[in-house]
Amino acid sequence: MTAAAMQLQGTRGRELPVLLLSAGLLLVVGLVLIASASMEVAADHYGNPFHFVLRQMVFAVAASLAGVAVANVPLAWWLRGAWVWLFTAFALLIIVLSPLGITVNGSTRWVSLGVVNLQVSEIAKWLLIIYLAGYVVRRRAELIGTWMGFLKPVLVLAAAALLLLIQPDFGAIVVLMTAALGMIFLSGVRLTRFTPLILLCTVLGALLIVTQPYRLKRVVAYLDPWNDQFDTGYQLTQSLIAFGRGEWIGEGLGNSVQKLFYLPEAHTDFIYAIAAEEFGLMGALLILLAFTTLIWMGLRIARRAEQDGLEFGACLAYGMTLLIALQAFINMAVNTGLLPTKGLTLPLVSYGGSSLIVTCVSIGVIARVEMERQDQLEQGGAANGG
Repeated sequence: MTAAAMQLQGTRGRELPVLLLSAGLLLVVGLVLIASASMEVAADHYGNPFHFVLRQMVFAVAASLAGVAVANVPLAWWLRGAWVWLFTAFALLIIVLSPLGITVNGSTRWVSLGVVNLQVSEIAKWLLIIYLAGYVVRRRAELIGTWMGFLKPVLVLAAAALLLLIQPDFGAIVVLMTAALGMIFLSGVRLTRFTPLILLCTVLGALLIVTQPYRLKRVVAYLDPWNDQFDTGYQLTQSLIAFGRGEWIGEGLGNSVQKLFYLPEAHTDFIYAIAAEEFGLMGALLILLAFTTLIWMGLRIARRAEQDGLEFGACLAYGMTLLIALQAFINMAVNTGLLPTKGLTLPLVSYGGSSLIVTCVSIGVIARVEMERQDQLEQGGAANGG
């Protein structure tokens, strides 16, 4: 065996199979939990207890096909269309604020596509990450070396955040800003550049909470949910009751009581609490372990791509992984009372077509990064071997 072949053998990691396996496991677990958590609500609202799980199965097939399709798209194609993705993201965020937007529970976040509603913030976040990855690659020297190079993407993010705030979708703002800034930081920008921005975001976030009564109520309820357990603290207290009932090994699949119209959004935002009630602490920890594995593999793929000179692929993999990681962390933290109540789904697990499709295509992009990295190594190994 030549030295080049030995080097190639050593760089062929198991990240991609483990990434796909953990994602597939979470997708299957999600279908099972949605079937359990949504039957009573579906039967009451639609006369069909399988309404949500059947739709989620269709979404899962479509999302898987979309992920496979994206995994076969060269990274260079995404890089060439950077300005198209930026324009499309802002067009979507503007369209949802027009008469075409659909308002649910006081938030205008969806556009009707006939049989399904599209949550535009999910796609916009994804497209903005692709644009920013391209910016990092094209303007790396300016980004790292000058304030203006750093402020340009920040202004783009600020404009997107303003449109998201009008919807309003505060959770999407937090996920987008944190993932994007994390990606920029990992590209080599000094931490001192972020200090004034972090202070500004902290002040603005506090003002947004104080000036909006419903957000202030959520924070107060978060600090002491049992003080007003039948009003502002209702969701959190019911979620905590679900965790308490689950104890170590849970009540068993299908035996949740909280899903019986006690815990609102049991099959979407609070599905992790239902998992804890039915499968106990052990089940909740296994889901957490699956997400940890998925995110760790994504970060390893990004790091390997960076080490092998695939700058755009590395930035994309970092950004996509951070999107999934942040949304999963916030959802589980809300369910357990570590963060104030926020309407974010659990990726791959919660009911919802838009989130599921975007998560699967994000995994498809990460997979493509690893595939191109291995192709590059094989070509280099063949050249050295020849």
